[in-house]
Amino acid sequence: MTLDDITCPGDLRDLTRQQLDELCEEIREFIVDKVNHSRSGGHLGSNLGIVEMTVALHRALESPKDVLLFDTGHQAYVHKILTGRMGGFDSLREAGGMSGYPSREESVHDWIENSHASTVLGYAHGLATAFKVNGVEDRRIVAILGDGSMTGGMAFEGLNNLGHARADVTVILNDNGRSYAPTVSLLSESLVKIRSNPVYMKRQRRLERFAEKLPIVGKLSHTGIRASKAAIREAFEPQAFFEQLGVRYMGPFDGHEIAEVEKALYNAGQFTGPVVLHIQTQKGRGYAPAENDPIKHLHDIGAVKPESYTAAFTESLIKLGEEHDDIIAITAAMPDSTGLLPFHDRFPDRVLDVGIAEQHAVTASAGMAMGGLRPVVALYSTFLTRAIDQANLDVGLHDQPVIFCLDRAGITGDDGPSHHGILDLVLMSKIPNMTIFCPTSYQELQQMLHDAYDISSGPVTIRWPKTPAPSVGHDEVGRGLDARLARQGTDVCLLGFGKMFAAATEAAELLAVDGISASVWDPRVAKPLNQAMLDHAAGHQLVVTIEDGLAEGGIGSNVAIALAGRQSEVRVLGVPTEYLPHGKADAILASFGLDGPGVAATVRQAIAARTS
Repeated sequence: MTLDDITCPGDLRDLTRQQLDELCEEIREFIVDKVNHSRSGGHLGSNLGIVEMTVALHRALESPKDVLLFDTGHQAYVHKILTGRMGGFDSLREAGGMSGYPSREESVHDWIENSHASTVLGYAHGLATAFKVNGVEDRRIVAILGDGSMTGGMAFEGLNNLGHARADVTVILNDNGRSYAPTVSLLSESLVKIRSNPVYMKRQRRLERFAEKLPIVGKLSHTGIRASKAAIREAFEPQAFFEQLGVRYMGPFDGHEIAEVEKALYNAGQFTGPVVLHIQTQKGRGYAPAENDPIKHLHDIGAVKPESYTAAFTESLIKLGEEHDDIIAITAAMPDSTGLLPFHDRFPDRVLDVGIAEQHAVTASAGMAMGGLRPVVALYSTFLTRAIDQANLDVGLHDQPVIFCLDRAGITGDDGPSHHGILDLVLMSKIPNMTIFCPTSYQELQQMLHDAYDISSGPVTIRWPKTPAPSVGHDEVGRGLDARLARQGTDVCLLGFGKMFAAATEAAELLAVDGISASVWDPRVAKPLNQAMLDHAAGHQLVVTIEDGLAEGGIGSNVAIALAGRQSEVRVLGVPTEYLPHGKADAILASFGLDGPGVAATVRQAIAARTS
């Protein structure tokens, strides 16, 4: 049987060990080929490391009757292959094609559409509670986490509640060198494997009951047995951490040995209450470029491009760090993608990676600022929203000069609804003393980072898109909190925030052909809005704001409030309040009229409505 013959998980159960090994090699070759040739990229290393483990899961369980929950959903490629979605990889992460994460619309085998890490144990606890209340006893719940997700606080909260509730959940801790991994000696490994055997545990309980019945010395014997077990556990077994939470620990197991993982899953199912299976895998296994990548084992395909905003941030941060020794950078498990690795190479003691713990990163940055440092928090926009409470009350309320640098702001494209950064403008603009910069070029971002350092009265946000950064001349770079008038007109005033400045400029060119004269502003600062810009805009009968965040409650809404009672009609263009699919960023923006032709069409319609 070959990979082409696998149409559902049930096809795996009659395969011989040799056939399974051959199948796993085929799966790896398939993933490498599809991801390397995908026009939209994909996650490679994480999926190459989970092949045998996923095969074992689908052999030992009966999905979708048994519930498989993937925490870091980018690990689900093998799961998709084994559940009949091989054909979808030709359109991986493309508009209208297969998602790069689990998708409830794609398959009944996908329970959650999860790409923000450390949440799966919450889902598992909730499902286990529902099964218990409804009297469901013949379905297993298996939660797969790892690839860094055990560094997140929600994972520990979930473990604590699973143990407290004695919930029947099997937790797969995929330890691929990028997640929490207890140090296990050879002696403790042997003890753990003995303790994971249900037969051994039944005998142990019989021995304890027998000891309790002994006359006079019964209680002493029973106590002695328990004390001895506890002493051995504390001395040799790292699983004591889990068991203090009421969660049984089993492992470690070799995640590349299918039979070993299957047996572990079977044994875990014989116990009541939550069980953690510690399974060790090799990220990028079987593909030399991934195995030899020391940073992230080709976690995904793509790198920081020289002309990107991220590259501009990296270059400027190093310069700022050379000028000021109080600069310290913080990130949440993404030092590479956010451009911090070169800064780390230059200043190894001034970069802090807290793991997948955005809330902690933000509150820790407040403490650093209180202690006299100038923290730069580098996150993706979508992940900052996990810590908005901390940004508001721990940083903002205390007027701490933390600099938030938000990569992948706005419509990001291929990763879909969970990764679009369309909330940060709405949320950060509601923090009373927040300053928000929106760069329009490589040079503007560099200037803004230096300007942000000069603001010591409260927090600052700089947000930029994933798309390439235009390079401009010195005369097209603003300073401080000033806006920049790029084009003078009379009929309409266009305010293009950040990336949308290019759309406003193109719209002005298109409108000129129709005899419509447009002023164009690069606002540069979304908060506070520049008063000179507002006064100039108020001299036009029509003002159009364009932003790549939510239109409702966004910056355009603030412009409309600021111009209320003046002669100008304000049209606010932005992203609708809905979950957006994956696809190319510019195509998605165009579909909402957030490109040059779309903005020009809005202006023509508004002018026609005024004159009709």
